[in-house]
Amino acid sequence: MKKKLLAMTMAMLMGAVAVTGCSTTTVEESGETAEGTPSEEGEDETTTDSFTGNGDKTLNVFLYMQEHEKEIYKDLVAEFVDEHKDEIKEVVFEITTQDEYNTKMIANMTANDLPDVFYVGPSAVRSYVDNGYVLALDDYVDADTVGKVWGTTQEIYRYDGSNVGSGSLYALPKDLSCFAFAYNKDLFDEAGLDYPDPENPYTYDEFMEVCKALTKDKDGDGEVDQWGVANANQFGMTPYLYSNGVKFLSDDMTKVNVANNDQLKEALTFYTDLTIEGVTPTVDQDAALGGYQRWLDGQIGFYACGTWDVAAFMDDATFPYEWDLCGWPVGPSGDGKSHTWMGSVGYCVSANSENPDLAAQLIAKLSTDENGQKAVSGITTGNSIQLPNIVDLAYGEFKDAVADGTLPFPSNMDVIFGYFDGNDHYEAALQETDYTYNAEWFDPFWQGVSNIQSGDITVEEFLQEVEPEMQSALDNAIELQNSATN
Repeated sequence: MKKKLLAMTMAMLMGAVAVTGCSTTTVEESGETAEGTPSEEGEDETTTDSFTGNGDKTLNVFLYMQEHEKEIYKDLVAEFVDEHKDEIKEVVFEITTQDEYNTKMIANMTANDLPDVFYVGPSAVRSYVDNGYVLALDDYVDADTVGKVWGTTQEIYRYDGSNVGSGSLYALPKDLSCFAFAYNKDLFDEAGLDYPDPENPYTYDEFMEVCKALTKDKDGDGEVDQWGVANANQFGMTPYLYSNGVKFLSDDMTKVNVANNDQLKEALTFYTDLTIEGVTPTVDQDAALGGYQRWLDGQIGFYACGTWDVAAFMDDATFPYEWDLCGWPVGPSGDGKSHTWMGSVGYCVSANSENPDLAAQLIAKLSTDENGQKAVSGITTGNSIQLPNIVDLAYGEFKDAVADGTLPFPSNMDVIFGYFDGNDHYEAALQETDYTYNAEWFDPFWQGVSNIQSGDITVEEFLQEVEPEMQSALDNAIELQNSATN
């Protein structure tokens, strides 16, 4: 029983932080983070800051962040303590790396000794609530505060006891992020190609032809050294599939549907053909040097761009090329829109907090404070690490700062807004892994796709073989869910 409880705890925690899509996620693939951003030097140290007031209440906050985020949020916590100095005795603000966060949170969960404020991801909301870890915020956060943020983040942190998306609210967003598509304008110029039309995403066929035109042996040694596109199977594959209408699971999220899924077969064939046709680095080449670094080196025409990547790509010292945003290519069997996935991580309050009202006010400060959001979005700092959580601020001062040149940002930024809000050309949603008890059922799929790319198995053979393994893992997740709720 003890082993089963520990397995449940680890699965829930991994669901909280492993596939959030936010700027601080650091799941390794080919020496890169999940989003493709290189891990920062010096971010392996835990820091603890103490902010004191004249009151008698104490809050413990435990989060993971990158170095350049820490200072912004430390300032917000200091402001909060000053605003509530007659109530607060101390706020302990502990920030660490994701690996250390995972380790300590597992220990805290098993000991039932959680900090007052910590993270929850969309995929973990259900399990955290079922196990009594997090507090419903309905009585602690007013409607005006909730109404400021993107509608998606209002939905993904709600749970009614059965379904995510409705019921009580359990977190406020640290951020909302998505993968758009970036392209190197200099390589397009060299190839004499028109830039992608942000209002008219490529079809599969059009995208393949452009990638072929961008794939070259530039030094004449007989080896390709510039490719049309680079992809990471774990995170950069699904937008191609979603844009062909692909779903991996049944509507009730209990059955895997890949073996006899024509839309998936069509989309996966196109995706793996990008490698087989040579317009993306081979599996071995990608293992030797990841797509992110090849993009930074000017070897790649298209690469995934998260909202957290923009600051790096706009820095000439990091990426000395002209670039912009476009949409992912649209498949022939989809709804005609370019689709991508979005992610988030949220601030929650421990169900056992001795000062829940104060903790809820603190997470509102971190999530919806206008000055703080202006800083992290770059409006006042010129360095954007995320879009503002506050919708009016995003469409107002943020876009104004881009328009007048105060904030360096790609000119086609409306692609990101299109994904966030959905329009005639773009749509974004959480991945299906965010609606199941854990994401382990998807691991055999993305890990096995490289065998198709290497020519070791056909798409149809792979889909037939992988479905039972995926279903077994999904059944285990459902069992964990039932164990928690019963």
